Amino acid sequence: MKLFGKIVLGAVAMVAVLVAVVVVRTLTFKPPAAVDISSVKLAAAPTIDQVAAAEHLSQAVQIRTVSNQDKADNQWAEWDRLHAWLATTYPAAHAAMTREILPNKALVYTWTGSDASLKPIVLMAHQDVVPITPGTEKDWKHQPFGGEIAGDAVWGRGSIDDKGSLVALFEGLDALAKSGFKPRRTVIVVSGQDEEAGGTGARAAAALLKSRGIQAEWVLDEGSAAINDHPITGKPAAVIGIAEKGYATLVVTAPAKGGHSSAPPKETGVGTLARAITAITDNQFEMRLDGPGAQMISTLSAQGSFATRMAIANQWLFGGMLKDKVAATPAGAALLHTTIAPTMLKGSPKENVLPQDAAAWINYRIAPGQTTNDVMAAAKQATRGMDVQLKWAGAVINPSPVSSTNSEGWKLLAALASDDGKLPVAPGLVGAGTDSRYMTPIASDIYRYQPLLANLDTFGMIHGTNEHMTLANLERMTTFYARLVASAAG
Repeated sequence: MKLFGKIVLGAVAMVAVLVAVVVVRTLTFKPPAAVDISSVKLAAAPTIDQVAAAEHLSQAVQIRTVSNQDKADNQWAEWDRLHAWLATTYPAAHAAMTREILPNKALVYTWTGSDASLKPIVLMAHQDVVPITPGTEKDWKHQPFGGEIAGDAVWGRGSIDDKGSLVALFEGLDALAKSGFKPRRTVIVVSGQDEEAGGTGARAAAALLKSRGIQAEWVLDEGSAAINDHPITGKPAAVIGIAEKGYATLVVTAPAKGGHSSAPPKETGVGTLARAITAITDNQFEMRLDGPGAQMISTLSAQGSFATRMAIANQWLFGGMLKDKVAATPAGAALLHTTIAPTMLKGSPKENVLPQDAAAWINYRIAPGQTTNDVMAAAKQATRGMDVQLKWAGAVINPSPVSSTNSEGWKLLAALASDDGKLPVAPGLVGAGTDSRYMTPIASDIYRYQPLLANLDTFGMIHGTNEHMTLANLERMTTFYARLVASAAG
């Protein structure tokens, strides 16, 4: 019994030490601060007519710059109409800047600064919008291209993605130009015409800037936003994307002999394909608590519960539990690994015919730290021994580099995103693709942030039904862009 008692006492002591270590580490843990806003000098915003800004966004929504999957279906005259509308609506900005319309209808504006030694900044917002899903028009509260102003919002496709940004940016630039603002640092605006269908415009603009030897101080595009009910904090928080995932679609083809379904072979092409899809999707990429997604979790943990802080401060003990908690939702899981999503299938054109080949398209969003080569290697390993062919569908894009959270650009953007210190700010990872990925040759630091503040479920309307920009968010955005340019270039 004495020996047993000693063992129990020893175990209790070990547990006590473990608990003490966990508690001390939790109480002394200091998450990385996004920025000390007291160290950042922010300019005041010029006067902006918000009633006019709403009318202007309404007008822009009514211009149908819809990017179809087949670009031959695009109504390219609508892009010309948008270009003319921008020039008419924002005369002061157009007088201050030079405008270049590239052959593919991308726009590049340059507001030349007085100090050539300062690297320029690049601001981005694309011209095109996605189509309305056929048959859903009746589900819209207001006509999808009506641009109606109702219920303290501007309604219609593109009101947020991304004409909201384009209009807000020009509202700020025009107001600055009217006020007599003269930039010291050159300001470049890039507006691609097909972000929703490949981004050839942004790619061409980046090539043009590179050919001129331009290296930007930083680039800002859409991507992340401020969320009222952030999952980590349960409260408002602003997240600025410092990287975006790569993109690739794998075509898996199972060749087979066609024939009549009444006499199928032991192994059909569809059966082989099904096994291949299952093998690939069962071979999920590892969840990792590193990179921009983990940086967001760590930075915002100071605003979370004691349990959240404890898990972050003691990942050596709670790392597995923390990963499970974050990965409990698809959006959370996507922050921590490369995702695999089968999206399209092709088989026989008739129910009683065996196809000569069956194919599946699997879409990957590739996390920083991995490449398209890693994805292909994993797919080959998963389907080893199966009679399938693997190839990429179209171009593949590796993850972007991770931008600095110590640069002057980051400090400025974080200070503005904090709403003068009212919102916590964190770096984050953008799961979707943006035009900014093509700017890597001309800038080391590329940030992705649209100065919206909304509930998490609100963002589901982007590319969906009833897209609308609240007037409060439109004011936030016009003010943000104006202060950004005045602070960075003044």
